[in-house]
Amino acid sequence: MNRPPCGLYAITPETSDTEHLLQQTQAVLAGGACVLQYRSKLADGLLRRTQAEVLQTLCRRHGVLFIVNDDLGLAEAVGADGVHVGRDDAAVTEARQRLGRAAVVGASCYDSLERAREAVRAGADYVAFGAVHPSTTKPGAPRAPLALFAAARELGVPRVAIGGIRPDNAAAVVAAGADLLAVVDGVFGAADPRAAAALLAGLYPCA
Repeated sequence: MNRPPCGLYAITPETSDTEHLLQQTQAVLAGGACVLQYRSKLADGLLRRTQAEVLQTLCRRHGVLFIVNDDLGLAEAVGADGVHVGRDDAAVTEARQRLGRAAVVGASCYDSLERAREAVRAGADYVAFGAVHPSTTKPGAPRAPLALFAAARELGVPRVAIGGIRPDNAAAVVAAGADLLAVVDGVFGAADPRAAAALLAGLYPCA
């Protein structure tokens, strides 16, 4: 099964400027991101398809896993490496059935170890906990204690931390046991996305 490695898991910001998104993503991948998730809640279907296709092509060029957030149809259409699902999205079992055994299926588990156990039993390849810090992307997200990462080691799958992670606060999250750092504004909102990505990726000896 194709599971994500440890390191930086970059998540795209919401934007209709596809060219700027592509330029920023190129910088983030050059900085060392090992996974890219395309996340868009507001764009229309045509724009989402266009952006996903160009990002998928870019990820293939860099040898980076390409994940689509909560849209199984789009993941199928562009041949993404996998999909990430949350509480209100398709179930892990449905994602696995539609995308196949080789696909990467990740699940948001918020602040719940039991939800993570259920996701793994259903076939999730990784689990994500957060927000570990106050998040500008999801300001209402529950806070996930860093102790969750040690507790979740028993699950045997990569543990992803998300929420308010930046180069100046990420080391403690890595030390707590997070295998990947899922970051939006901490890289795409940085003055130098490539440098910010390199700092975060550099926290992992495997990166």
